Amino acid sequence: MQLFYNILYFFQKHGYEVCQRIADRMGMRAKVVRISFIYVTFVTLGFGFALYLFIAFWMRIKDLIYSKRTSVFDL
Repeated sequence: MQLFYNILYFFQKHGYEVCQRIADRMGMRAKVVRISFIYVTFVTLGFGFALYLFIAFWMRIKDLIYSKRTSVFDL
């Protein structure tokens, strides 16, 4: 059982934060977005998980391209 909690902790700590970022942008709670992804995954037999990974990939690419700069001198 400890192995399960270690794996769960790893994914919570090093996750993509896709649900949190979508919720922040839409003005919702992250819990609602996570539950929606879970329901979509069960109903569509895995499409929700594939969608989650696709969104995580594009968010990562966007973060690499558009870095937030706080000042003009941060070039």
